[in-house]
Amino acid sequence: MSDIAFMPATEQADLVRKQEVSPVELMELYLERIDRLDPALNSYVTVVDSAVAAAREAEQRIGTTEELPPFHGVPIAIKDLNETAGIRTTFSCKQYANYVPAQDTAMVKRLKDAGFILIGKTNTPEFGTVPQTESELNGVCRNPWSLDRTPGGSSGGAAAALAAGLCPVAQGSDGGGSIRIPASCCGLFGIKPARGRISHAPAGDSLFGFATDGPIARTVADAAAVLDVMSGYEIGDPHWAPPPQRPFIEEVGADPGPLRIAFTLQPAIEAEVEPEVAQAATESAELLESLGHTVEEADPGWFDPTLSASFITIFQGLAADFLDLDVAQTEPLNRMLTESARSTSMIDYLRAGTALSGAVRRIMSLWDRYELLLTPTMPVTPRPVGWMFEEADPWAQLARASTIVAFTAPANASGQPAVSLPLQWSSDGLPIGTQLIGGPAGEATLLRVSAQVEEARPWAHRHPPSVL
Repeated sequence: MSDIAFMPATEQADLVRKQEVSPVELMELYLERIDRLDPALNSYVTVVDSAVAAAREAEQRIGTTEELPPFHGVPIAIKDLNETAGIRTTFSCKQYANYVPAQDTAMVKRLKDAGFILIGKTNTPEFGTVPQTESELNGVCRNPWSLDRTPGGSSGGAAAALAAGLCPVAQGSDGGGSIRIPASCCGLFGIKPARGRISHAPAGDSLFGFATDGPIARTVADAAAVLDVMSGYEIGDPHWAPPPQRPFIEEVGADPGPLRIAFTLQPAIEAEVEPEVAQAATESAELLESLGHTVEEADPGWFDPTLSASFITIFQGLAADFLDLDVAQTEPLNRMLTESARSTSMIDYLRAGTALSGAVRRIMSLWDRYELLLTPTMPVTPRPVGWMFEEADPWAQLARASTIVAFTAPANASGQPAVSLPLQWSSDGLPIGTQLIGGPAGEATLLRVSAQVEEARPWAHRHPPSVL
């Protein structure tokens, strides 16, 4: 059963259908591992009390004439920024420490309809604002590859739980890199889908469509299959990605053909790229060339003060968007951002959006010449726990956080899909991710080439030594 803990969710679903493992056995396996291993990681903030009962109910449906959904009886972890009916959702903020939503988000409902059973809610920084998962309410989340390092953020708990074998697949969300950064820190595959691919219903949109949900997985196939069930339009959605030509899972193993790939080590804001990170990205470029693709160094033109300043003007509204927010109950960084957002005029906010749209239009002209852009996912290896908060001044904390999203945030501004591939590890055993950014609504191409790379250089067999 310990081997099954690290088995991809698609393979677990197949075992359940064949009645070679039961939903109850799967759930009890992960609950035992959470009980034994998570005190050192703090990846979960809530474990669902009814998880075993839900697994028993799923087990009773197996072997009947009823058609089973694709992930029937498979556990999944949900990030604590997503509302779940009857299950505590804290946003890692003290004001919401005991908040229990009355309904699921549309995305959570889709996962349940696909047969997934919610095992728990994963740790996140307060409101998911920063790329380091530490909060006053829910505490520090640690990286299973090295407990003195962060798993990244804001989906740090999701990535840490998955890397440690505490769930078979996890849901994350990404407003500036919050899926790709934890995937990079924890040696996993993560995909930020295109804007409008996954609905925010029943909530409205915010942040000009920067943020989206998406899967973090061990394999490209798992990510593609979970993306299939997450995706879809809901009435009233302000953004709507064109439907894929076929299910995303069918892109896995499909020939991507020879692609033109741009390559850059130039971050979008001032940030030092560590030599090991630069070397890892260069090796990834060489690997793609060996697979028949053309890789050329190219400047995306995204090192632009207008882009970063406009992004922050919009992003600062993340916490302020909570209408009943009591800033006295927030952490200093979010208090500072909320107060700054509330003092920003409507004209300045709209001008920031217009300026950002103009900068994005210019940057995206790169995709007239290339199908993909290759970069490091992060400019550095996973930072030490507490690194961001060594700065006492919240603005200095934000400046540190901004360096971590230097390669990832542009895809949030543009709405393009992007992935992080776990292709390299540092000399001291820390994962280093490689980012690929696709064209508009270009998940299919990303999944094809990601699966091709995974076949050439597999990674799913690598697990943190501390949890084996």
